[in-house]
Amino acid sequence: MDLGKAFSFVFDDSEWIKKVLIAAAVSLIPVIGQIVVLGWGLTITQRVIRKEAELLPDWSSFGEYLGLGFKGFVVMLAYMIPVFILTAPSSILASFSDSETMATVIMIVSILCSCLTIVYSILLALLLPAAFGLIAETESIGAGFKLGDIFTMVKDNISAYLMVLVGMIGAGFIGGLGAILCVVGILATQAYSMAVNSHLIGQAYLKAKPGAAFEGVPAELQS
Repeated sequence: MDLGKAFSFVFDDSEWIKKVLIAAAVSLIPVIGQIVVLGWGLTITQRVIRKEAELLPDWSSFGEYLGLGFKGFVVMLAYMIPVFILTAPSSILASFSDSETMATVIMIVSILCSCLTIVYSILLALLLPAAFGLIAETESIGAGFKLGDIFTMVKDNISAYLMVLVGMIGAGFIGGLGAILCVVGILATQAYSMAVNSHLIGQAYLKAKPGAAFEGVPAELQS
């Protein structure tokens, strides 16, 4: 895993400013924009996995990004369902908080659900990058639900996916710095963070499945 490369590869592209700013502008489109930018990020992951020379995509394939991003979005939404379920009990019980006993029950349930949510969120932060890697490589939404493969990838390469998590935290910090430059700065740094995260996901996937880049490629063409 090369954290430095994930943070620097964007600047190797002579048109990186234009590409990142377009990603920032696209993200302004409600819902669809975020899905498209996710697809743009998954394309970066795909290019890292396939070891392509040009890693930062231009914006000539908007429809392809939308399609790939939609697959990633559906998988991410499905993985978030347990979080919604864990936060529901406290809200439901809150309407019955008339008695002191019920208030105590609500507090206990809230603490328990919060602890479970934290544990699941950490697990999700490790599993979702592996799922995204599978989606990027196969361009199949079903690949993102192969939980057996995903668990195995993470379990056997836990150090790589922990590095992804660390890198994402760092990228998120950079994304937050955009607030200093107001709206444009926030959007641009968030687009940059997406690129960094996507590169890290591709690196981890290659470590978990080193032969992935050559699947379907004749042996004589592999290097």
